Amino acid sequence: MLKRSVLALVLALGMTQVHADESAIKKVLTTRFPGVEVSSITKTPYSGLYEVVIDGQVSYVDDNANYLFLGSVVDLKTRRNLTQERTEKLNTVNLSSLPLEHAMKFVKGDGSRKLIVFSDPECPYCKRLEQELIKVNNLTLYVFPFPLDSLHPGTTAVSKSIWCARDKNLAWQDALLKNKLPKNDGTCDNPIAADIALGNSLHITGTPTLIFANGQRIAGAMPAEKIEQLLNAIK
Repeated sequence: MLKRSVLALVLALGMTQVHADESAIKKVLTTRFPGVEVSSITKTPYSGLYEVVIDGQVSYVDDNANYLFLGSVVDLKTRRNLTQERTEKLNTVNLSSLPLEHAMKFVKGDGSRKLIVFSDPECPYCKRLEQELIKVNNLTLYVFPFPLDSLHPGTTAVSKSIWCARDKNLAWQDALLKNKLPKNDGTCDNPIAADIALGNSLHITGTPTLIFANGQRIAGAMPAEKIEQLLNAIK
């Protein structure tokens, strides 16, 4: 779902009448919307459009900065979704930049493959993914608790209590697989606030979000067979 700030630009840019280049477009956006993060502006090779990345989302403006275009650009000759390809590239995560000490680590089998998951213990799709992960072997799994209280009130407190349990890995699996929560007040030293900030900095807006060893990011639960396919495709 597009963020409200991006949707608001549709009307506002329609009133802008200056001829724009990259710097002028950025000035228009940041002046009119101080809270918007414009991470890049790039001239595209098609139809005189400029690609703008706003709050982690790809959209386009015309060369006069009069109109903002939302949606996908598709090359009809090759049937490639150029916007999707660009979004996937922008969403690639540098795994070396992740503070893995802030995640729960699960080693299965020989642990030869790596997967990182941002997960909310109260999210039904995360619970579905946890069921699928049981079927995946030879894996080192890092789980960053990423509670979304706006969707699941109280889940931050649950995440803290899981981290503060005597065995946090077991507490995590009990919570997601058995709906059994630990009995503590969650007041130990924990990284939950830092994990939330990390997820926000990566523009993660939903759970679960999976990150593979090649940096590929995919949102949403998926069956074990698909996870195996993506793990095995990594050279």
